[in-house]
Amino acid sequence: MNITPKWWHDAVVYQIYPRSYCDSNNDGMGDLRGIISKLDYLKTLGVNVIWLSPVYQSPMDDNGYDISDYQDIAPMFGTMADMDELLAEAKQRDIRIIMDLVVNHTSDEHPWFKEARKSKDNPYRDYYIWRQPNEDGGVPDEMGSVFGGTAWEFDEQTGEYFLHIFSKRQPDLNWENPKVQEEVHKMMNWWIDKGIGGFRLDVIDLIGKEIDKKITGNGPRLHTLIQEMNRATFGDKDVLTVGETWDATPEIAKLYSNPARDEFSMVFQFEHISLTWQHGDKWSPIPLDLPALKRVLTKWQVELADEGWNSLFWNNHDLPRIVSKYGCEGEYRVPSAKMLATTLHMMKGTPYVFQGEEIGMTNVAFPSIDDYRDIETLNFYKVRTENGVSPEDQLAAIHVNSRDNARTPMQWDDSANGGFSDAQPWINVNPNYTHINVAQALDDPNSIFYHYQHLIALRKAMPVIVYGSFEPVFEDHPAVFGYVRANDDVRVLVLSNFTRESVTVDLPESLQAEQVECLISNYTAPSTLAQTVTLQPYESFAVVLPA
Repeated sequence: MNITPKWWHDAVVYQIYPRSYCDSNNDGMGDLRGIISKLDYLKTLGVNVIWLSPVYQSPMDDNGYDISDYQDIAPMFGTMADMDELLAEAKQRDIRIIMDLVVNHTSDEHPWFKEARKSKDNPYRDYYIWRQPNEDGGVPDEMGSVFGGTAWEFDEQTGEYFLHIFSKRQPDLNWENPKVQEEVHKMMNWWIDKGIGGFRLDVIDLIGKEIDKKITGNGPRLHTLIQEMNRATFGDKDVLTVGETWDATPEIAKLYSNPARDEFSMVFQFEHISLTWQHGDKWSPIPLDLPALKRVLTKWQVELADEGWNSLFWNNHDLPRIVSKYGCEGEYRVPSAKMLATTLHMMKGTPYVFQGEEIGMTNVAFPSIDDYRDIETLNFYKVRTENGVSPEDQLAAIHVNSRDNARTPMQWDDSANGGFSDAQPWINVNPNYTHINVAQALDDPNSIFYHYQHLIALRKAMPVIVYGSFEPVFEDHPAVFGYVRANDDVRVLVLSNFTRESVTVDLPESLQAEQVECLISNYTAPSTLAQTVTLQPYESFAVVLPA
């Protein structure tokens, strides 16, 4: 398959978690006007897309992923006029806005659900999924919620249970009802007409669920529903669409992102993230197995080479900070953050940068569970400590993998609260803001920020990074990740040391050269490649090999 070039092929997306980005009115919450004030900063970084986590009207049970009105803005973030101004100001800087859209479920405060629970014959009843109690008067089945406990909540007024795969305040929509599809499509077109650049579709792989057959993700009707959405909304528009698909394999990802199938631009898959979850349990963290990480990333690069498109990411609002997870947040924070950036950004796909990643923000280890705000973190702390896990052990797991690691306020400078707000923030700032912040990064020509800026510029300047082939090297090496990107004109070798020790490798003859052009490096730029190459702790570089 010959890939038809799209604007998002050489784009770099920057994700903003609005409540933690910049507070313009000093109420402790980030907001839209705060984001507007930082657009020039993002223009300097070089990104040309912002993925905006939800700013819709919401009771904020799950920080905005529980939407009560898809076509209004939560007052804590501002007004629809502010949203319109953000779209206009971003457009002036050639930056597009991707809206984060949650259509697997709504808030229990959405008008549809308020109507649905009034009576069993209400016109909106079938917008949601209801079941009778079992023979004993209890939950219909043993399906569990992602946030812990049962996925069924009893509704006293109508005597039935409704499904909530997430919080009990996030009832699942019934996508088997054509009226639900029509309502969602109409709303999506309303946003497209406003001039947005596309959608990130939250847990979209769940909309094809078949509850009675115990199928949640990747149900048999899933791709039909997505194709219908494509035809009814964004299919003929020049927008970026990315689906969040936790269980996707490369074969499934091709179904989503092969242009011939008319579904999405790309999907997020998480196989490389869950490698440090013992038996798939994020609360039982284990060390990284680098050869396993290399196999996963290589598989996705190779399998989607000519069918579909990859998203490239280390971080998002649900994940720990990558420099703490796969790098070194202490002595080698700067070189390891640069190494991880180079490793990812030189691959084929569309890179995503999560706020603060570009300055090497780290995980936070709050001393008490009372310091945390994330519903998932709080629920699992309660469930697991009640089931025998010690508070100390569960808090240690939270320090590693809690979603709040990504949600502490953006660290702009070394003033109080990291320059995020003059008021007490909704969640505490990471104490290391005094030396890890944007002001410090902009003043240091060797900072992580400028490394990201350079990587973003390289992608826009070099088609080989966007469209070139991918060939792994040192596939079984326990410390070094290497690969070659190539097209008809150029070959680029990328080598990265994932450890705090110096490592020596023997290059195959095809990669040796008396003279190379170094594109980017986090140590001294190499000018030659002999048979033996020694990489310093967390050293990484990309070089152009002779033709």
